[in-house]
Amino acid sequence: MEKTVKRKKWLPWALAGLGILVLLVVGIRLYRAFYDRKVPNFSGTYEFYVRPGMEPADVLDTLLQSGVVQNRKSLRRTLESLKSMKVGHYTLDAKSSSKYVSRMLANGWQTPVNLTLSGTIRTPQVLARKIGNQMLVDSASVADFALSADSLARYGITPPLLFTIVIPDTYQVLWTSSVSEIFDRFKKEADAYWTDQRIELARKQGLTPVGVATLASIVDGETQYGPEQPTVAGVYLNRLRIGMLLQADPTVAYCYGYSLNRILTRHLDIDSPYNTYKYAGLPPGPISCPPKSCLDAVLYAQNHNYLYFCADPSFNGSHRFAATYTEHLNNARAFQRALDARTKR
Repeated sequence: MEKTVKRKKWLPWALAGLGILVLLVVGIRLYRAFYDRKVPNFSGTYEFYVRPGMEPADVLDTLLQSGVVQNRKSLRRTLESLKSMKVGHYTLDAKSSSKYVSRMLANGWQTPVNLTLSGTIRTPQVLARKIGNQMLVDSASVADFALSADSLARYGITPPLLFTIVIPDTYQVLWTSSVSEIFDRFKKEADAYWTDQRIELARKQGLTPVGVATLASIVDGETQYGPEQPTVAGVYLNRLRIGMLLQADPTVAYCYGYSLNRILTRHLDIDSPYNTYKYAGLPPGPISCPPKSCLDAVLYAQNHNYLYFCADPSFNGSHRFAATYTEHLNNARAFQRALDARTKR
């Protein structure tokens, strides 16, 4: 009887201890849940990619090595319980909790990336490589789209007019954008560029937007020196107005797929509608992807009486301009003398 009483005296203590233990476990779990959901767990901003085939464990390793995680156990708890995540480019910041990162990955809350088109873009293949190097899509898919009449029909153009809807710039897009979504963005920005004011400026030059892009691509091929681009544009506009052949070397280079190191007289006879030594007027479309500076150079072309230009003997990238062929020949001889002297050194 005495033993039974002693056991009963210990029972409340045992139950109390068990209750405290349960409360402690529940409290710890509630605190962890609160911490994981509400408490910022990163010391700064960090960008990362989830690529095809990656698992949550791969992302966890990436973030743990980033140097911005404050509570590694919290992040580990949330990501280890993540069942699936979406491919994309993501950004976390100092306000992000561990749970937010988990939800961001599960729901695909991406941050746009900067898709930059810069430098010389002469062919659809070069454009495709630039896009493929920055986006999830592969360059082969981009090239196929850019060269497909069916794909470009949605924009009301054919492959020769591809560079009328692509303007070199920096575009904010989702890294996972499809090829068509990327080109939709290009077309949207091209349409935004062609305001009523610019269309009217083109009309005053006797051109359509397509004509402006075509002439701008020739200007881009002739000179990278920005201050003289409006002058070069003015030369070609003068030639167009009097029915003179444009005789633009970049169009001949285009006919040979830009494979020539130097354009010689024998190259000028190639039979192509893009050969402006053989056919009058503008070629059927742009011979490269003209930057805004060249588009603006055509729209705001310098008003002058020049019909000719050749490289400056100083080899500084600029040109000498002339109104008469005799003056042009003098400029050409001066450049040739400087070239010969340079070659002999």
